[in-house]
Amino acid sequence: MILPLAQHIGKPAVPLVRAGQEVIRGQPIARAEGFLSVPIHAPADGVVEAIELKPSARGPMVECIVLRVYEASTQEIRWSEPRDLDALSPKELIQAIQDTGMVGLGGATFPSHAKLSVPAEHKIHTLIVNGCECEPYLTCDHKLMREHPDDLMTGARLAMRAIGAERAIIGVEDNKLDAVEAIRRCLPADGRITLQVVPTKYPQGAEKMLIKSLLDVEVPPGKLPMHVGVVVNNVGTLIQLGQLLPAGQGLTERVVTVTGPGIKKPGDYWVPIGTPMRTVLEWAGAPDVSERSIILGGPMMGQAVASLDVPVTKGVSGILVFDQRQIERTAASKSYPCIKCGECVKVCPMGLNPSMLGMLAAQREYDAMGEHYHLGDCFECGCCTYVCPSHIPLVQQFRVAKGILREQAA
Repeated sequence: MILPLAQHIGKPAVPLVRAGQEVIRGQPIARAEGFLSVPIHAPADGVVEAIELKPSARGPMVECIVLRVYEASTQEIRWSEPRDLDALSPKELIQAIQDTGMVGLGGATFPSHAKLSVPAEHKIHTLIVNGCECEPYLTCDHKLMREHPDDLMTGARLAMRAIGAERAIIGVEDNKLDAVEAIRRCLPADGRITLQVVPTKYPQGAEKMLIKSLLDVEVPPGKLPMHVGVVVNNVGTLIQLGQLLPAGQGLTERVVTVTGPGIKKPGDYWVPIGTPMRTVLEWAGAPDVSERSIILGGPMMGQAVASLDVPVTKGVSGILVFDQRQIERTAASKSYPCIKCGECVKVCPMGLNPSMLGMLAAQREYDAMGEHYHLGDCFECGCCTYVCPSHIPLVQQFRVAKGILREQAA
């Protein structure tokens, strides 16, 4: 098992263990480094082999804890720190959430406790639970809503307490009616948690899009949902919190959709955090994996990986396997100059000008992208890249620009 110390937005965790030390499943093995950070827990019984640099999905080498698993172990979770949740204040509840190591499981990996720590000047009236899962192929949130609606109610109530919200709205797309029915049977009688079915379309799951659909409220450019009195949480995140907080346990596994034309046994699997991609693909049946293209996440917002030694981390919601030759046939061999067709402007759900942003990115005018063209409002849905007839990798350029701006700000 390979456990990167940076599986979240913010400062990497700090190791609590050393090489040669035995650990049990669920035990904290790295602590949070400050507020914008989360701890890491052992996903299995075993011994720490090393703390060293390993490849990451994004390319750079990152510091990781390498754990050799005791395969004969029952792998029961033997570490826990139960709390009386009813007796906790909102501040103590947020600390308990940080102790679970929970981050946004939809892929953003923003620490959950930080998202629920709303400044005093912002009054939150509504928690929105994002159950849309609009990316093609991905079904892990759908499966969780069907099978764990009670945990969803528990997690939603705890999140409401933490932010002081009076109500919660669960938004689910209308192509998941079995999940809608499962949730509806568990809704509390007091009416504080409600369910709304929204049209199926991409990118309905983006938090600003969902706020507009459910509340008919627009979040101003450059602002966050909390500026309009709303906090948005992914449904999978709240289901996991509903399981982990009452038990006093940490995040050690997550549901991952493993699918695509190159998979023999597609499905939604509970995968321990830190499992190498190679192991997951062998389990799901991916023959001749060297001839395949592998994408972490969905096909629109996910990223291709070059190494099968990259582990499953907290932000991996899906592993898609496609035939490499098919990818090469459909992908353009090169990009061409922008022809000013305006298609990217038409499809941008945030009303941005991807064409201008792309031209500024090509000239490395990153400050102008952020200050004058609202690069920060782009949530990298990939629609602009998908429709561009010149095959310009717009969203990839925007990711690079955001990374450089973050480094400059730091």
